[in-house]
Amino acid sequence: MPEASVRYRSGDEDSARWTGFPFRPGDIVISTRSKSGTTWMQMICALLVFQRPELPAPLAELSPWLDWLGEPRDDVVAALQAQPHRRFVKTHTPLDGIPLDERATYIVVARDPLDMAVSLYHQSGNLDRERVARLTGQPAPTGSPRVRPPVREWLLSWIDRDVAPAEELDSLPGVLWHLRDAWARRHLPNVLLVHYADLSADLAGQMRGIARRLGIEVPARRWPALVEAATFTRMRDRAPELVPDRSGVLKSQAAFFRRGGNGAGRELLRPDEVAHYRRRLATLGPADLLDWLHREDVDHP
Repeated sequence: MPEASVRYRSGDEDSARWTGFPFRPGDIVISTRSKSGTTWMQMICALLVFQRPELPAPLAELSPWLDWLGEPRDDVVAALQAQPHRRFVKTHTPLDGIPLDERATYIVVARDPLDMAVSLYHQSGNLDRERVARLTGQPAPTGSPRVRPPVREWLLSWIDRDVAPAEELDSLPGVLWHLRDAWARRHLPNVLLVHYADLSADLAGQMRGIARRLGIEVPARRWPALVEAATFTRMRDRAPELVPDRSGVLKSQAAFFRRGGNGAGRELLRPDEVAHYRRRLATLGPADLLDWLHREDVDHP
């Protein structure tokens, strides 16, 4: 069994929980950065696997997050072992931190880092930090709650923050670390990169392409209902069923699906600040990856 080459750890996650994971043929591993389309891809995979809009269980139960320390690893693995259907597992770990098994397909979703950061900012404000600390065995927060800066000010500091990527994967260096590794593996037959903006622009076409890569045949009559079920509006309407909050760490499930579009980051920045962001990116990733990530032909409403 192949083993991962890097171990990623934080107060909430530990990629070592993948060590010895019992893969089986057809497994799907969804590897994303936070707020980059994780739940969306989980839902797409669920719709393709079950081929109906109604799911047999809540999405987080069907597609658990193996790395998260809030649930005992043995319980998560046992639940996955008991699943009779094709499995699709969530992770925020880059591919170099996961065993790469030839029986599995690895889907990496990329999102404009500025949009991801704005979504992350709002998600952070929606977390019950005391609940997270209790579940993951961390010390409870003490003192007065920290006052966060306005989103624009925070975004500018996020762009310039210089941190080791493996130590803070949701930083800009961390986002590019994750995507750069996946980009280097994109020619492997069991690695698929998907762009969040492509899902937004052509959900039906993207779902058909993902189905082909997974070897899943969907009868033509079923496609309209499956695509409609994967739209942002429909998923937001089903938030209690789809939001990954089995342990009650969110203050509001409805706030999880806040916006879902593209361009939120650029809306906050002046042109010179966007240019500064692009210069910063150029030090973090190869030009072909950055061109793919920020294609000018993608509409940003």
